[in-house]
Amino acid sequence: MMWVAGVAVAGAAVGLAWYGCAARSSQWLGPSLVRGPADGKRIALTFDDGPAPPFTEQILAILRARGITATFFVCVRNVERHPDVVRRIVAEGHALGNHTYSDPFLCFRTRRSMAREIDRTQEAVRKITGESPTVFRPPYGVRWLGLWRVLGERGLRLVMWSDSGLDWKLGAEAIVGTAVKGLHPGAVLLLHDGHGVRPPDEVDRSRTVKALPRIIDWALREGFAFVPLKHFLLESPPTRP
Repeated sequence: MMWVAGVAVAGAAVGLAWYGCAARSSQWLGPSLVRGPADGKRIALTFDDGPAPPFTEQILAILRARGITATFFVCVRNVERHPDVVRRIVAEGHALGNHTYSDPFLCFRTRRSMAREIDRTQEAVRKITGESPTVFRPPYGVRWLGLWRVLGERGLRLVMWSDSGLDWKLGAEAIVGTAVKGLHPGAVLLLHDGHGVRPPDEVDRSRTVKALPRIIDWALREGFAFVPLKHFLLESPPTRP
């Protein structure tokens, strides 16, 4: 029966390792912002994987109409395809975050490989907008050993999320219900304006575009205020776990 115990121990070790690398609230490998302070009813809106016309532009129009700012965590292969959209994001008062160059899983990556993905994004965004991002979100929320050293050397804060509309798999109605269910004071909401680094003709974020006004309007009716992500970052200084 010793082999059974060995298998159980190995399984537990794998589970703990996966939790440390992939659970969005985990702080085992290094610090990250998962949610903001719970005082008041402030929430932050974030988008991953863009830009991806026409969906990013449609999202920008919705945000502009409601006077809301968001943070867009961009993949630089998409930035290179659509630099004018990136400039528009910044011109309309939104922030840009680093979401790597090619949207890879970072697990088992070397520090050099992670640095290359991050540096290409920093440089490309700087060339287009004049400024480099100050926040980073790992693709799929997966982190790995050495990532925090790379981020620290570049002055980047790691940002996860506390709420998601699961818009990568749900229809518009379900996106709304899932997102508003998780909206609590300090929530960082994750949605998507792109789909990894797929070619434009393979991206469809129409369900997110359809759901977004309803999510925002529900939140505003409930007394929530959308604030820039930087507000939460200033109030939540990084600490070692």
